[in-house]
Amino acid sequence: QVQVVESGGGLVQAGGSLRLSCTVSGVAFADYAMGWFRLAPGKEREGVACISWTGGSAYYADSVKGRFTISRDNAENTVYLQMNSLQPEDTAMYYCAADTRWSLLLRPEYRYWGQGTQVTVSS
Repeated sequence: QVQVVESGGGLVQAGGSLRLSCTVSGVAFADYAMGWFRLAPGKEREGVACISWTGGSAYYADSVKGRFTISRDNAENTVYLQMNSLQPEDTAMYYCAADTRWSLLLRPEYRYWGQGTQVTVSS
């Protein structure tokens, strides 16, 4: 059984930072590209960042480029999203997703998804 579990969300003031974590079990983690997505009320799901199987390649949405950093630790079956300079518009439920296809990049057709972790940024 595949499990994708996010953690690290919370409430932070504008300009602050958070680090999200996502741990995957039940699959060979190193065979999976990983992505972070977010969903805010009244908005469409947005791909935020993704990282290739070894971590050698990463791709970001323009809205977070320069502020967010995705990384992974294959020994720990975990992917991270370091979020700096957070703004109220970053408020959303953040989801972690896994798929063997790096070509998906920020498209939402990932196979496995977590339940999400809430990030709220106050002004």
